Amino acid sequence: MAAYWFERAWIDDRWQGDVRLTVAEGRIASIETGVAAERGDERHRAVLPGLCNVHSHGFQRGMAGLSERRSRPDDNFWSWREIMYRFLDRLTPEDVAAITAQAYAEMLETGFTRVGEFHYLHHDSAGAPYADPAEMAGAIAAARAASGIGLTLLPVFYAHGNFGGAAPSPGQRRFLCDVDGFAALFDAARGKLAGDDLIGIAPHSLRAVTPGELAALLTLSPTGPVHIHAAEQVKEVEDCLTWSGARPVEWLLANAGIDARWCLIHSTHLTGGETSALAASGAVAGLCPVTEANLGDGIFPAVDYLSAGGRFGVGTDSNILIDAAQELRALEYSQRLAHRARALLADEDAPFVGAHLFARALHGGAQALGVSARLAVGQAADMVSLDLDHPAFAGTDDATLLDRWIFAARAGSIDCVWRAGVKRVEAGRHLDAAPIAAAYRACIARLLT
Repeated sequence: MAAYWFERAWIDDRWQGDVRLTVAEGRIASIETGVAAERGDERHRAVLPGLCNVHSHGFQRGMAGLSERRSRPDDNFWSWREIMYRFLDRLTPEDVAAITAQAYAEMLETGFTRVGEFHYLHHDSAGAPYADPAEMAGAIAAARAASGIGLTLLPVFYAHGNFGGAAPSPGQRRFLCDVDGFAALFDAARGKLAGDDLIGIAPHSLRAVTPGELAALLTLSPTGPVHIHAAEQVKEVEDCLTWSGARPVEWLLANAGIDARWCLIHSTHLTGGETSALAASGAVAGLCPVTEANLGDGIFPAVDYLSAGGRFGVGTDSNILIDAAQELRALEYSQRLAHRARALLADEDAPFVGAHLFARALHGGAQALGVSARLAVGQAADMVSLDLDHPAFAGTDDATLLDRWIFAARAGSIDCVWRAGVKRVEAGRHLDAAPIAAAYRACIARLLT
């Protein structure tokens, strides 16, 4: 059993002082507040529960910064997608493992302790299944093992190129399955899990799955998380209207039985009615503000959605830049730019933006990945300590501490990170950063030669 003492700990959505916490077999065994440290306790200044990263494509970390060149007057998401297709054409399972391990190590360094891997790169470069249909899922599991992050694996079903069962493009050949093939892949992927890994299901989008296929998929995983891209792009909304007479989120709410186990990724383009209905459904909006800005997707209507009681989590999606605080900061800043006002994602009961954002993302992200993310007896010891000696925290108090972290701190503000009681980050650096980065650099050098 390991014992820790913290000046402050984020428990039940507020800071509590002089906290002694013990960990056994990866879980929190006891919590005492208002007590002195005992001899042998490991001491830190402030501790938070780790955040869940609700949406990641791990392999895309390898192309970060390679798509920022203007190539045509109408550069947008769809032109970026063609660059991404060309990059993934080269990737082997070993490449995916190396790139994803680097992404996961960076996630841990910034305060994410579990990731939802929206995993759609299934087949070889010709589009043929590997002998082991879950070979690529095994690469994700290897990255999880190398980094130590918690994993909710979300194998993706992808069968079509657009609404109504349109034929896929050649660039999508490594993703494609029919329902029976996907069922075999899903079962094999389940066998790659270890520890407290979880598995859910991810119909890629209404572009990639027909209504009949969606219904069949839901029977494969009747209780686990369900994640789907929805309404990320204006063109997607227009194409959905042409196909069905309804917008993507509108169609899902009317036809798919959306409830608390669903996470709708992006949901950028919503009407007022969709915003209210999505909030009322109990589902989670999976927001990826850094990627959404990078791709020019648009701005999620977060002010109205949160006012309606909506739940959200944050994810790093394309992994162009991995930073938990930056995702929360970008979410608030996008609203300020859209509304030309400040301190928008807070309310009278929780007037400090940082604390409000963190608490909502903590609970929504955990719901989306099928776990509970909080400091409580019996919960996984997923903990993030802040270095209160960092200049950004000078003169802080409980009320402003999370504002300082999210809005004012740079690298180095996180001290240690524990995942299931195992310290993975110390002095702001992943303990296996050097070998993980060496494998990543060798992989990228070979791919770009």
